[in-house]
Amino acid sequence: MATSDAPTGTTLARDAIGLREVLFQSITHMAPAAAVAFSIPAGINFGGGSTPLAVVFAIVACMFVAISIGQLAKHLPSAGSFYTYASKGLHPSVGFLVAWAYALIEPLIGPLLVLILGITVAGTLNTEFGWSADLWWPWALLGAVLVFVLGYYGIRVSARTGTLLGVFEVGVFVLLAIWLIAKAGSNNTFSVFTTKFANNPDFKGLSGVVAASVFTILAFIGFEAAAPLAEETRDPRRTIKQAVVYSCLGIGLFYMLTTYAASVFYGPAKTVGLVAAGNGDPWENILARQAWGAGWVLVFLAIVNSAIANANSGSNAATRTYFAMGRIRLLPAIFARVHPKWQSPHVAVIGQFIVTVAVSLILGFAYDPLTAFILVATIITVVFIPIYMVVNLSCLAYYWRYERGEFNWFLHGLLPILGIIAFVPAFFAGAGIPVFKFISRLPSPFSYAGPFAGAVMVIGLIYMAYLYRKDPTRLEATARVFLDEESEPAGASTS
Repeated sequence: MATSDAPTGTTLARDAIGLREVLFQSITHMAPAAAVAFSIPAGINFGGGSTPLAVVFAIVACMFVAISIGQLAKHLPSAGSFYTYASKGLHPSVGFLVAWAYALIEPLIGPLLVLILGITVAGTLNTEFGWSADLWWPWALLGAVLVFVLGYYGIRVSARTGTLLGVFEVGVFVLLAIWLIAKAGSNNTFSVFTTKFANNPDFKGLSGVVAASVFTILAFIGFEAAAPLAEETRDPRRTIKQAVVYSCLGIGLFYMLTTYAASVFYGPAKTVGLVAAGNGDPWENILARQAWGAGWVLVFLAIVNSAIANANSGSNAATRTYFAMGRIRLLPAIFARVHPKWQSPHVAVIGQFIVTVAVSLILGFAYDPLTAFILVATIITVVFIPIYMVVNLSCLAYYWRYERGEFNWFLHGLLPILGIIAFVPAFFAGAGIPVFKFISRLPSPFSYAGPFAGAVMVIGLIYMAYLYRKDPTRLEATARVFLDEESEPAGASTS
């Protein structure tokens, strides 16, 4: 057992999955099809035909943190992932706050994506067949049930299903992108990788590209999702590093290809109006229909598929975080229970299902599904980006404190610092704090995201103070790497 007071049956399925499954855990968590359809188009409003250059900026920024995660995973393979990195590299109090924040936002990936599923299916059925657009919630519930079943029957079923779903969604959009590039003819130009077509009157040139990069960075959130599967992965010290870096780079190139295709097909000089012309969904309503005719259905299916795959991978990451926190009793110890047959953290899976259904339905009916989606996405953004920053700082501190012989000023010093700087604009944009001229204050209810996240973190600080007073070993345990250490006493830590 991991600790003397943990419940019986607290070992996840060792060596259950390999690089392929872990790689697609990160890929599907980014929801590449949904990101191309919804996240990156938000940047097109600013960057216009030069948005492909903004994607390049985002690749560079996200690769900084991907490299830091990969370096930390070499020495700290743990289901606790981010909080283990922060606790060991910086301090157990920082690790606890990262755990608290991650436990808040990662479970929200499920509600976010089942809301996308409901919006997409109900909207398309309304357009094509006149069905009521209010019938989004049955599809959201269906998605939640499907993800629950996949998670309950263990990581092999869940991860391998995610692999198949990921291959389909990426394949459809790659094929369409190549088709669009071929049909673009003389519009093909590498000038879209300069500021030439950043022609929004209010954000011309570099300012438009920088503004667009904020939203392209948001499309990458999820590349780190392989890290919580370390204890179920073969050779995790090598595999997790490869999965995080390869997924970030690979999907970055995918975003570059698809964004380039959209720009040159529609016309770089007029791409700034693409999103408005497509009623918010230009890939299905304009690009796919003009290029493929009835083949737009494939794009619709890819977006639906992307929502399910992302919800599945988000559930995998969230439930492993619940499990890891239950194991060291930062959450009730029942969350560390593992199904005797499927070796899934089944109590955590049930908890994730409840969160997915409750948040999606309560917010969806309180506002509307689209408003609920944007609100949840804003909360995720406000909390997730500071975690990325902490991970970068943890990489620098960990190698300086514990692996001085391996410390490299470029790999463990300069890159983490640049990674922190690169995420500053995206944080302020997500929080709606107008530090830069391309950021506007958020309207209600999206403006509630910042205060909500702040209030939750204040509660976390109060809980941390209580633990320091009553049982500080529970905080110290956030630095433990449990892989191959089940016999060690609680509170021990390794590098």
